[in-house]
Amino acid sequence: MPRTVTGIADLLALGAADLGHSSWLEITQERVNTFADATNDHQWIHVDPERAATGPFGGAIAHGYLTLSLLIPLWSELLTVEGVGMAVNYGLNKVRFPAPVPVGCRIRVSGAIASVAEVKGGAEVVVDLTVEIEGKGKPACVAQAVYRFLE
Repeated sequence: MPRTVTGIADLLALGAADLGHSSWLEITQERVNTFADATNDHQWIHVDPERAATGPFGGAIAHGYLTLSLLIPLWSELLTVEGVGMAVNYGLNKVRFPAPVPVGCRIRVSGAIASVAEVKGGAEVVVDLTVEIEGKGKPACVAQAVYRFLE
């Protein structure tokens, strides 16, 4: 269940906070193929499980940018901000993909608010996010995301 804050004032008062973990999400070959179609990235390590089985990762893997895009639904499980006019993804300060995400595995995100600052018309929230792979020690993705919540 996400942490919920109401309005810009409550968000600004939140400060640095551990937001915990999202639920687990299975990475299916169908999801990888759909992403490949959407981005026109049909590299065999993603979309050809038979060939990928003999490749460097021992099977098909998710695109790094697919993993990054899944921060959207997983992040929404960590924090809900009510009573604002809109929220926008303002960008990313840093992104790395330390480990591949094998098709068939499950991932989840953990998050911590690094900073909250007042900006014209609202608040800017910087969040440290880590995409974990179930049963693996190395994360799939580490990213620092910047969100703006506006009145």
